[in-house]
Amino acid sequence: MQEWANQLCENRQFGSKMTDSKYFTTTKKGEIFELKAELNSDKKEKKKEAVKKVIASMTVGKDVSALFPDVVNCMQTDNLELKKLVYLYLMNYAKSQPDMAIMAVNTFVKDCEDPNPLIRALAVRTMGCIRVDKITEYLCEPLRKCLKDEDPYVRKTAAVCVAKLHDINAQLVEDQGFLDTLKDLISDSNPMVVANAVAALSEIAESHPNSNLLDLNPQTINKLLTALNECTEWGQIFILDCLANYTPRDDRESQSICERVTPRLSHANSAVVLSAVKVLMKFMEMLPKDLDYYGTLLKKLAPPLVTLLSAEPELQYVALRNINLIVQRRPEIMKHEMKVFFVKYNDPIYVKLEKLDIMIRLASQANIAQVLAELKEYATEVDVDFVRKAVRAIGRCAIKVEQSAERCVSTLLDLIQTKVNYVVQEAIVVIKDIFRKYPNKYESVIATLCENLDSLDEPEARAAMIWIVGEYAERIDNADELLESFLEGFHDESTQVQLQLLTAIVKLFLKKPTETQELVQQVLSLATQDSDNPDLRDRGYIYWRLLSTDPVAAKEVVLAEKPLISEETDLIEPTLLEELICHIGTLASVYHKPPSAFVEGSRGVQHKRLPGSAGSGESVDSPETTSTAGVSDAPPAVIPSQGDLLGDLLNLDLTPTTAGPPPPAPSSGMQLGGMDLLGGGLDSLMGDESEPLGGDLGGTPAIGAGFGAAPAALPASFSAPVSGGLDDLFDLGGGVGMPMGAYSPPKSVWLPAMKAKGLEISGTFARRAGVIQMEMTLTNKAMSVMTDFAIQFNRNSFGLSPAGPLQVLTPLSPNQSIEVALPLNTSGPVMKMDPLNNLQVAVKNNIDVFYFSCQYPISMLFVEDGKMERQIFLATWKDIPNDNESQFQIKDCHLSSDAASNKLQGSNIFTIAKRTVDGQDMLYQSMKLTNGIWVLAELRIQAGNPNYTISLKCRAAEVSQCVFQSYEAVLKN
Repeated sequence: MQEWANQLCENRQFGSKMTDSKYFTTTKKGEIFELKAELNSDKKEKKKEAVKKVIASMTVGKDVSALFPDVVNCMQTDNLELKKLVYLYLMNYAKSQPDMAIMAVNTFVKDCEDPNPLIRALAVRTMGCIRVDKITEYLCEPLRKCLKDEDPYVRKTAAVCVAKLHDINAQLVEDQGFLDTLKDLISDSNPMVVANAVAALSEIAESHPNSNLLDLNPQTINKLLTALNECTEWGQIFILDCLANYTPRDDRESQSICERVTPRLSHANSAVVLSAVKVLMKFMEMLPKDLDYYGTLLKKLAPPLVTLLSAEPELQYVALRNINLIVQRRPEIMKHEMKVFFVKYNDPIYVKLEKLDIMIRLASQANIAQVLAELKEYATEVDVDFVRKAVRAIGRCAIKVEQSAERCVSTLLDLIQTKVNYVVQEAIVVIKDIFRKYPNKYESVIATLCENLDSLDEPEARAAMIWIVGEYAERIDNADELLESFLEGFHDESTQVQLQLLTAIVKLFLKKPTETQELVQQVLSLATQDSDNPDLRDRGYIYWRLLSTDPVAAKEVVLAEKPLISEETDLIEPTLLEELICHIGTLASVYHKPPSAFVEGSRGVQHKRLPGSAGSGESVDSPETTSTAGVSDAPPAVIPSQGDLLGDLLNLDLTPTTAGPPPPAPSSGMQLGGMDLLGGGLDSLMGDESEPLGGDLGGTPAIGAGFGAAPAALPASFSAPVSGGLDDLFDLGGGVGMPMGAYSPPKSVWLPAMKAKGLEISGTFARRAGVIQMEMTLTNKAMSVMTDFAIQFNRNSFGLSPAGPLQVLTPLSPNQSIEVALPLNTSGPVMKMDPLNNLQVAVKNNIDVFYFSCQYPISMLFVEDGKMERQIFLATWKDIPNDNESQFQIKDCHLSSDAASNKLQGSNIFTIAKRTVDGQDMLYQSMKLTNGIWVLAELRIQAGNPNYTISLKCRAAEVSQCVFQSYEAVLKN
């Protein structure tokens, strides 16, 4: 339909603008026969009129497919307008008449060689829009010629046609070599051809995420930036979106690209501006914050975003949703622009609410007075939703900016005095949160709140007021009377209010037991015997049993000190925010959801993430060569969200796993046979699940077995003596002292209680005596006892699985924590994860099954027999291709080379040799993973320089990033 609209618009220039409407008037019966006769007329004008009538009938939905052969006969014409109309008809009906459509092929082929470039382009565009398999094979030759046509208009049309053809028959496009031709067009002299080539390649790459079609390198980027200045606005958007997928090598290249993209910020088209902002936001991640240019760039980003807010409301809303993301990532960009987010009287409600949200995000001690004055004004507006949000915003300001809390409470009290029902109710809800944030500070206002008890009719406000009365019962003389007044209509209240009332009365009883015994018995009876709500009944029974069996424990549970509430409860989770920043200017940035949440199927859904801050990019020598190499550091992928875990984990059998036989301990000399020393586990890592990881190499050695031993039998490639410039390198042995203990990262919360019905799991991984352990603290923050614990892992990169059941031998009571050490083996099923060290876990108890993902340090997988012989190290380093070498910077490390070596050996990273050149110590190290993959390293430590340089070589290059992270963690902790 879009194609018709475009074509019909183009046709307006050829025909009379005033008279074309006559073709859409209703016509008499029998018109098909009349049209057939007119289409076969000898008179050109009559023929053209007839085709216009056919197109008009087609446009209003009439079936004119019976005229297909007659319309096709009209193709043989020099009249461009008539040809366009016929092509339009063909596009619509070719699918229903594929056999007839082949009649038109000869004309297409002929038109592709027409002297008029407009006709050549029209022919190739139409052929691309005819989605008929029989025709596509005839399209190849004309398309090949048009891709190399002398006229840029034809080339740019042909570029888009390749993407359309790929959608119909991807294999054909690849076989015909059109993708290579399309890549060549990126170097075209015409900027519009470049833009369309980029658009076509991006479209194809979206449907084939792993194809690496857009092989972006500094030369290609330079060509794109050159074309950026000269192509149309939509061409600029295609190029900018393509640039956003590039990761610069270092901060210098990042700055250079930013400087050339910055002029796009002043473009009139808002889509160009947002695409430019996306590129700059991404590349800013790589710029050092102390750089002068970084500050300049921050200042340049604000004005274009402010300008977008003077557009129509719909555009304003899109801009505001994007600004909301930008402000969460870099609030300093808009910190001086608070006034532009002040609400105007004629703003639509959706714009008002979004502005309000951004105002709170930008609120600081410097501007809080201004913000509060505005918010107080908004609270007197007529729009109820907006007023509610404004009152809530005042409360959020109090929580965010501590210095303003008193002023905010005073403002809220003024609003309560207005006696406007919904204002009072919202004020009470936010004051409850202020009490939680600042205990024992503003309780003097409780008396004022109690005066408004009768006006509360909304569940949230009633629940908030009941919480306040219960929490501060000792300060309110008539607290029992107030709560009793709520109790009269207990069964008419919402569940939220009933639960809060039950807890408040139990609190009151624990604080004033003699006066409120009847009241607590009444509420417990209502909750347990007269209620159908299971949540309410359960809580009632728990309180009843607590009070009757152990009042002291009841006091500890019910009156426990509450944690302070956090400042920003509505911030987007950091990994999701990073992904959304990479999608600025798209629907994802308006929905604030990743594309995978609303795009059906897998097509076009790729997780993106901002690049990490790059190193200084100084040159690093490998042991083999002194040539300079750039830092290779691929950005890590986003950890799958909770939703991604459900597919694989819901079907898992969560009965406690029985401990299988322990893996056999290999003898001190490993049986390698003719196997490739470094490639042992690679096939398994990539997804071969039929065998245990790494064949014979997968077992965990017993203590001391093979510690530091060299392989007994070597591959054939290593049997020859090694010779070359490095032979004497290892004659200069470095003193490696006794190793320290293995590094284990500190525990972190893997599963928060709020996501697991009160069960909180924090943990870490450790390698102790050659056994990998998952060390967890299970905490019950619910009100019920937890039992029947079991654990299951999803398939993962290294086959990690529990070596036995989860040993929680006693029931886990409320507010109790228990330490659990779960031994792991590496004999489970294998599936390559992203990131490589991601582990998806399901934990079951008597309440439910809960899912979470965590990342284990890859150093847990370094085995004790990972020390290579020197000659084997030399030969292996040479044998691994240079493409598999990765280089990284470890910053702010202040260890001597010996101390670093000892520390690393504790984590099974063995120093083979050490040499000193020009005051720089070079440690040559090896480590072996549980699946038999070997990793070789060269660590350079310069005395007095806190930045170390590490070069890693491994046949499985994707392991290098995780190994670097382990080095960094071990050396810095």
